[in-house]
Amino acid sequence: MNQNFWEKNKTLIIIVLIVVVLVLWLVGKYNFFVNQNESITGQWAQVENQLQRRFDLIPNVINTVKGIMKQEKDIFTALAEARTRYAGSTTIDEKAAAAGQVESSLGRLLVISENYPQLQSSQSFRDLTVELEGTENRIAVERMKYNDLVKILNAGIKRFPNSIIASIFGVKERSYFEVTDEAKTVPKVDFTQ
Repeated sequence: MNQNFWEKNKTLIIIVLIVVVLVLWLVGKYNFFVNQNESITGQWAQVENQLQRRFDLIPNVINTVKGIMKQEKDIFTALAEARTRYAGSTTIDEKAAAAGQVESSLGRLLVISENYPQLQSSQSFRDLTVELEGTENRIAVERMKYNDLVKILNAGIKRFPNSIIASIFGVKERSYFEVTDEAKTVPKVDFTQ
């Protein structure tokens, strides 16, 4: 009777096994996308953690420098505006753009500070500069990790048949953390005015 059952239902059993394997494969792909998105979200939190560390340092740097560099108000204003823009950002792209503006303003501030010997001799300014440099290095590492995770997800989404599965589940590509054009520009400092 067992052999008779197998022969009568052989096709049905094979179809059921194929369907089960396909469902398990789809579940695996879906879970891959979920895991990658969560990894990217977690890594972005690490980037934000380091950006917040930088933003927490900025008022200390500004207060240390303000007394010596009164004529450089534009830089202080740009830093304050960029911090405000970051705080008001709601998307990763907006936050990345605001962080780039902060980088640009900080770069200008540090270049200008080199022309103030009394500032350079200030221990608190040197300490803050070292701490800021360490933070910038941490940010660079966290950004690199974030972009690596985005690359894995985006490549997974673009590959066939993953592209079909991703579109079925509504999985979208994520944006890389890119340096803004403003941050790429070397600051110009002119003390002849």
